[in-house]
Amino acid sequence: MQLGYSLWAMPDVPIDTSLPHLAGLGYDAVEIVVLPRWSTALTRMDAAERKRIPTLLQRHGLTLSAVNYYTALLEPDPTIWAGHLAAIKETIDLAAEWTQGDEPPVVVSGVGGKPGELPERMDELVARAGAIASHAASRGVVVALEPHIGAAIETPDLMAEVIQQIDSPSIRVNFDISHFNVMGIPIEESVAKMLPYSPHTHIKDERGRTPDYEYVVPGEGEFDFVAYLKAMQAGGYTGVVSVEISFMVQRREGYDPLETAATSYAVVAAAFDKAGISRRKGAS
Repeated sequence: MQLGYSLWAMPDVPIDTSLPHLAGLGYDAVEIVVLPRWSTALTRMDAAERKRIPTLLQRHGLTLSAVNYYTALLEPDPTIWAGHLAAIKETIDLAAEWTQGDEPPVVVSGVGGKPGELPERMDELVARAGAIASHAASRGVVVALEPHIGAAIETPDLMAEVIQQIDSPSIRVNFDISHFNVMGIPIEESVAKMLPYSPHTHIKDERGRTPDYEYVVPGEGEFDFVAYLKAMQAGGYTGVVSVEISFMVQRREGYDPLETAATSYAVVAAAFDKAGISRRKGAS
């Protein structure tokens, strides 16, 4: 496995700052976010910048685990959805362009929608995922959709059902266990049900249970990182475990994205050591 960090936590930090900082802390991998709000937005990157970023990754010895364009496949407005689809396809092309080794980075996106509405919108979701899958397959890229508390897909069982309905190797799962943890689903159950479909995974920390819960910085909450890592290893996972810092944390007064990355590294790297799991170096 590798320990990564998602630049979801650093929307305003220039990539020339974030990458050397993460490498200096000891992270093995990074997830780059290309949504409009981020300094690395698709719309802000010209051809030269798209070519420069892979050289930065190589210079700092970081694996690119994922390119994130997290949006809602179940967007109700067809015009807005058309824009989302175009952006996801562009992100797929970018992921293919940024391939470091034998496999391109995963493209992370979302499902959206509301709890309880999946049955009536399953056909729509499958059709939209199919359009993404067709383009992803043509570029050799996997798109990983993330189940999320408060959205149409909240549980491992629903996510597995959707993946089986889509029935494409180009559409998999971004396994963020925090959404299941705050629902009280045991680590072992989440891992057993999601790992077969998951090329990429996020971790946070959290306190409480829905509806009274909070996402926090690793080390501030209740999540058993050691038990999680052991379960992932036992299930055969060999990919990147990527720390993600939620907007709940980013909205705090005085939030320091660089210091938060350092704190997170100390906690999760120690959990790898305590779990007895060695980390791979270099591009995956």
